[in-house]
Amino acid sequence: MSVLPIKSSPFFANKNRAFWNLQLAGWGGAFLLRAMSAMANGQPWDLLAVILITTITGFSISLILSAVYRQLINHRPIVTWGLTALALLVAVIVHSTIDSWVQGIYYAGSRETTFAQRFIGLSYIPLTMLGGWSALYFAINYFLTMEQQSVRLERLEAQATSAQLAMLRYQLNPHFLFNTLNSVSTLVLLKQTEPANAMLTRLSAFLRHTLVSEPGSQVTLAQEVETLQLYLDIERMRFEERLRTQFEIDDRAMHARLPAMLLQPLIENAIKYAVSPQEEGAKITLSARVVGKRLRISVEDTGPGMHKPKQRSANLMSSMRPRTVSTGVGLANIRNRLTQAYGEDHRFETHSEPSGGFSVFIEIPYETDVEELADSTAATAADASAAQIPGPATPTPLGTGQTIGSNA
Repeated sequence: MSVLPIKSSPFFANKNRAFWNLQLAGWGGAFLLRAMSAMANGQPWDLLAVILITTITGFSISLILSAVYRQLINHRPIVTWGLTALALLVAVIVHSTIDSWVQGIYYAGSRETTFAQRFIGLSYIPLTMLGGWSALYFAINYFLTMEQQSVRLERLEAQATSAQLAMLRYQLNPHFLFNTLNSVSTLVLLKQTEPANAMLTRLSAFLRHTLVSEPGSQVTLAQEVETLQLYLDIERMRFEERLRTQFEIDDRAMHARLPAMLLQPLIENAIKYAVSPQEEGAKITLSARVVGKRLRISVEDTGPGMHKPKQRSANLMSSMRPRTVSTGVGLANIRNRLTQAYGEDHRFETHSEPSGGFSVFIEIPYETDVEELADSTAATAADASAAQIPGPATPTPLGTGQTIGSNA
């Protein structure tokens, strides 16, 4: 099951290296700041040794604090913050004690101050330095924890989306198989063995073609149309001249990528509710064009629509086959798959005229991968050609131009 490719931030990809880089940069910067301040105030050069010792002391104590904080960070908040405050207090006392002792040695004989005075006067420096260091330590760890949780959440969402797409995809084949096998059963009952065998052969080619792609994968519109041609080969054996189709697709739209098996349920829905109920059949038109950075697809039929009562077909095969019950996976399936694939960045609309006819409009982002198109389309066309056997008229193979296939 594929997941989104998520990478860690480059700086924190190696946490150990990032820690030492921050340590050296932070304490090195503190040393330079204090050294420049001392030189600007006319202090003697040997004071740099005292500043260096103080900086090394802070650097060493911060290493000990990091080990302590690492053990405390995963405890309950009251334990973490209570023991952190205690550890910070001890660290400040130790740092101030060392600073006071070093200052006493450096200024021996020149300043008459007691150890307590030096301790109190110097404690603000380690309190500021170690307090800021501790705050930064917890802030960075909090950021990394939130980043890990975000990455984990994105992976879980990606896996959930992939599972949802797989579920929606796997609904299609049983739905289609149910109708097709009913037709094969009818042909067998009518002792029409050759058409039944031809339909089974075409069904095998169609399933082999559609099951190659993984659930949730994307194909070009050209590949999707090739899949529709295989599907229509099967349906024309059922409806013959009653099923009329026309594909009007711009050349740019042929390169567009969309979820695999997105359009087949729309064509199946049109056949079920437009072609099947009417004795004269119906015409199904598939149009696609690119407008700006959007791909617009429409599927229209000349059936009774949603406002007229359905007619009873006089076709012998239609009247004798078992009555099928809708499984409800057509338009709802498409709507759910678009939501899973594009979120809110899509449009899905249906429209029916009072005079008849039903249309479905889809708008999705225009995405293309021209480099893979030639090889993929050639392979798909080869598979489709290999599966062809003599039978009812089939639409014109894919080609260039606005109208790529029709059967009127």
